[in-house]
Amino acid sequence: MNITKNTEGKTLNIALEGRLDTTTAPQLEAEFKQSIADNTELILDFANLEYLSSAGLRVLLAAQKTMNKQGKMIIRNVNDVIAEVFEVTGFADILTIE
Repeated sequence: MNITKNTEGKTLNIALEGRLDTTTAPQLEAEFKQSIADNTELILDFANLEYLSSAGLRVLLAAQKTMNKQGKMIIRNVNDVIAEVFEVTGFADILTIE
């Protein structure tokens, strides 16, 4: 998985490419721990994310909980496969998906 990030003021933009699974979830979790502390908005771009496992969902849930305390988290450009994962797991009700 490739992670591309850029910060604009208090907004952190992270684009994910590839698979967010058991192997790559720790990489994203480490990136969140390092990067989101000083931001009030986290925008995740899933345009190039091909797969999302339960390990990835756990990392997203932890990030959502953190961002609920300090601002907001938005997920953009979700493909049909990832959208179905969010729907089936109930994450569509928890996350802000645009």
